[in-house]
Amino acid sequence: MKTLSGKVALVTGASRGVGKGIAQELFEAGATVYITGRSVDDQDINGLGTAIKCDHRDDQQVRSVFRRIADEQGRLDILVNNAWGGYENMIEGGDFTWMRPFWQQPLWRWDAMFQAGVRSAYVASQLATQIMISQSSGLIVNISFWAAQKHIGNVAYGVSKAATDKLTTDMSKELREHSVAVVSLYPGLVRTEKVMESAAWLDLSNSESPRFAGRAVIGLAADPGVMKRTGSVVVVAQLARDYGFTDIDGKTPRPLTLEDV
Repeated sequence: MKTLSGKVALVTGASRGVGKGIAQELFEAGATVYITGRSVDDQDINGLGTAIKCDHRDDQQVRSVFRRIADEQGRLDILVNNAWGGYENMIEGGDFTWMRPFWQQPLWRWDAMFQAGVRSAYVASQLATQIMISQSSGLIVNISFWAAQKHIGNVAYGVSKAATDKLTTDMSKELREHSVAVVSLYPGLVRTEKVMESAAWLDLSNSESPRFAGRAVIGLAADPGVMKRTGSVVVVAQLARDYGFTDIDGKTPRPLTLEDV
């Protein structure tokens, strides 16, 4: 993988899962990495970077994170918007509510996905952009999924992911002249801690490690032609083919299509 020495990155919601995998790869590529999460302590975490406890539903906490990065580093090159809500309490009262039709969905799930997900990405991007514009460069990666384009799971999930993709396309229009790229990044089936709890019921033959997405972010960050991709949806496994990297096990998962999902 290419080196990111001298680059500064922030990965939100990186205490576990895809965010953690991305942070690990960026750190090992030589970037100065900050991570945020509600469950992390304010300390250096070996293999991840500097962890800052932050609830992205609280704008004051978020502003504090960006002030700290600006004060300590004076720049920000990569923002990965991975923080998300709505995955909590999939089982309520003994019932698996995730797949229910929208009229039977708990309203808190909609609010969580938009407040801790779409809105948090919007706020973080606002603050990151103010730093990136001053240096006439930067990369914003919004973690999204195929649910933006196809009914998967539930209505709230699809609408929130579609909003994330729209955030990407519209921000890219306003940031293009400042040489700041924005993309939506789609992982495949990722072997996160939660997924592995259900491994016995899943076909993991084409699955990805959480770090695979991190290698995709490195590829984008090191690509001098990344502005050609701004405003678009990019698929982790397709980027592996484009940039020539593999997953940590040496495999290259097959890129999913809309029909596959």
